[in-house]
Amino acid sequence: MSTTVIILFFVGLVLIVGGSELLVRGASRLATAAGISPLVVGLTVVAFGTSSPELAVGIRSALEGTGAVTVGNVIGANIINMLLILGLAAVILPLEVPQRLVRLDVPLLIGVGAALALLAWDGSFSRLDGALLIAGAVAYIAFCVRASRQESLAVREDYEEEFAPPEQERRGVGYHLRSVLFALLGLGLLFYGSNLLIDSAMAFARALGVGELLIGLTVVAIGTAMPEIATTVTASLRGERDIAIGAVIGSVQFNMLGVVGLAAAVAPGGIEVPRAALVFDMPVMIAVFVACLPIFFIGGRVSRAEGALFLFYYAAYTAYLIQSASPSGASKVFHIAMLGFVLPITALTLLVLSVRWSQRARREPSPAPDRRPPAGSSS
Repeated sequence: MSTTVIILFFVGLVLIVGGSELLVRGASRLATAAGISPLVVGLTVVAFGTSSPELAVGIRSALEGTGAVTVGNVIGANIINMLLILGLAAVILPLEVPQRLVRLDVPLLIGVGAALALLAWDGSFSRLDGALLIAGAVAYIAFCVRASRQESLAVREDYEEEFAPPEQERRGVGYHLRSVLFALLGLGLLFYGSNLLIDSAMAFARALGVGELLIGLTVVAIGTAMPEIATTVTASLRGERDIAIGAVIGSVQFNMLGVVGLAAAVAPGGIEVPRAALVFDMPVMIAVFVACLPIFFIGGRVSRAEGALFLFYYAAYTAYLIQSASPSGASKVFHIAMLGFVLPITALTLLVLSVRWSQRARREPSPAPDRRPPAGSSS
């Protein structure tokens, strides 16, 4: 593998991360200047903007007929978001989980993941499948906008502080011009960087003798997930835990609906789904969504210990992918260990914790209802 390929990969990665940051900054400034709520901007523009590297890579690889990279990138990025990024954020500072996330967002993730698997069951995502997923993305944006009206005042203030610029800045013409320039420059860097990333990733695959799916699940997925890592870890360090979780959930939804949908819609013959992704990686992604539900449900938070568990599972999943590409018998031993010991023990632990939490919740008295008028209502 030549040094030039490695340099081009990292140049592409830097361009993608920088382009994503400029796009998010420009688009969020334009949205808030247009009078859109900072909460809605955070849940939609910022969450979807951090997925723009996955979108750029997905469209490029779909147009070039390397659909395995698109599929691997989306699945790998989603697993990274839910295990690696949330795990890192929780280890830094335990995450408080809003009840809406438990009641609506995570079950919706599970439902969308199952729908994605059903659409891929015939071995490809057709243009019709892409259109259905794009319609789902539009519906999800409408859902976020509607649900944001019911958020608490504290959550609104967090998003206002993070995403709303000072009022005097929003009035200047220069502010709007800079915002447009940021967004356009970000788009340009994203697509140029994605070209470099895809080309160098394919060179990696050829040099290492591994498949496009594995490269998409690992190298490309980690590279395109860098904006989510930066956004979530920074928000966690600042104590903005609603923003940290909201950005992850929104990004995962957009990866499944928007990235796969748009890539399938522009690909002349749709996107082929590798058999390995259909029978292993996609079920793992859905299983991660399902496993997150009881963890979020128990106590309404993700503790440092649970964050460490997320990190352990991401390390185990990555190790399995690497071992599966090896011709030795180590991958079979690793597979037996995961299925026969680690996963059952974890499932049993989650079940016991869920039962204990539900028993404690039944013994504790319900809190008195909040009879204060909602924020913004007249008294």
